[in-house]
Amino acid sequence: MNKSPIQKNISKQGWRVFTLFAAFSLALSTLASCGPSPQDLQAIKYAPIVRDDWRVSTPEAQGLDPMLVARMYYDAAKHETIYSLLVVKNGYLVAEDYFNAGSIDELGKRASVTKSYTSAMLGIALDKGYISKIDEKMLDYFPDIRDRVTDPRKFDITIRNMLEMRAGYPSEEHDATAWDIMWSGDYLGAIASLPLSADPGTRFQYSNLTAHYIGIIVARATGTDKLTFGNEYLFGPLGVHAGEGWLRDVDGYYIGGGDIMFTARDMAKFGLLYLNKGEYNGRQLVSSEWVEASLQTYTVNEFEVTNVGHFKNMGYGYQWWSADVGEHKVNFAWGHGGQLIVLVHDLNMVI
Repeated sequence: MNKSPIQKNISKQGWRVFTLFAAFSLALSTLASCGPSPQDLQAIKYAPIVRDDWRVSTPEAQGLDPMLVARMYYDAAKHETIYSLLVVKNGYLVAEDYFNAGSIDELGKRASVTKSYTSAMLGIALDKGYISKIDEKMLDYFPDIRDRVTDPRKFDITIRNMLEMRAGYPSEEHDATAWDIMWSGDYLGAIASLPLSADPGTRFQYSNLTAHYIGIIVARATGTDKLTFGNEYLFGPLGVHAGEGWLRDVDGYYIGGGDIMFTARDMAKFGLLYLNKGEYNGRQLVSSEWVEASLQTYTVNEFEVTNVGHFKNMGYGYQWWSADVGEHKVNFAWGHGGQLIVLVHDLNMVI
């Protein structure tokens, strides 16, 4: 049986795979006394490739220790599952390298990083009046499903609940019925058929289906598909292009929880947008209020693993994660396999 679009992005072990943590932690912590020599580090090349899509600079010019950055790339090169590593500081791309056949033009499926893009598009739809408020009911956008819903609790699910992963739908990792639905492709039908495992608003449960339904709401509210809407209001203004491999469900909706395709440089632009409170190149693409609300922590230490690598006290906002890394509080978009867009606010940095 062929796997469904969302199911391809997750596995029973998926949420534990974070291959970038070792390198990332070194960028934010004091170096150990042992390790490569200064000569070894001076030989590391990580200068950004000069193109017209990014302003480039050096770590020194932006207040970073170049030897610390070199140490991060030295360690990253040892990992077989890192394909790209970029550092943006003060709005400049200051470090960049690719590994294991990765490249500057590589378009990869970014798995659950997609959820953060879907959240951004929901925010834009809200800013532009397509959606009046996030306390609207989910089923208001699914009149074709309402008559099939037998659980009265589902009529109470709000968009806010969905953004916070508190809609009540179970995590596919822990529910056999939900897992099977991931294979079936009948995602719309599951709104009615999939039993809730918690009352709406009461419990965090990481649900790919819930994220997908947010994307469908964006499409239905705006009267267009997510790719067209994104190209006009998000991707186009950022100067990025989603790859053609972004899959749709059987009803034609782009997957809201996974499969979006961008280069690493494209992902860094999205991170910079949120680091700068929704502004890019002097243009407010997403309201600062939406960005601030999205990066709040509404749930903390309720994920199945509360500490992953150097990420401690993991929390969740509106389809964005949060955590403590040493003395730093970070937000991040997180995709299966360790794909990350990390916002380090106090350092004005994206990794």
